[in-house]
Amino acid sequence: MSKPSFPIPSAALTVDEAADYLRVSRATIWRLLRNKSLARARIGGRTVVRRVDAEAFLARAVDVA
Repeated sequence: MSKPSFPIPSAALTVDEAADYLRVSRATIWRLLRNKSLARARIGGRTVVRRVDAEAFLARAVDVA
């Protein structure tokens, strides 16, 4: 089977990718995970953040004036 010619967006983000996606530091991501403000998944001992959870966190963080 051949590889698709278009990039498939990942449903799971590493901590570094989540930090880039949300434009915050790695330390902030770890703090959000520790405080359970941002959901995490564990895959083979690695911590990942589902893209939908990062988007949901961002939606909750919107401050409507």
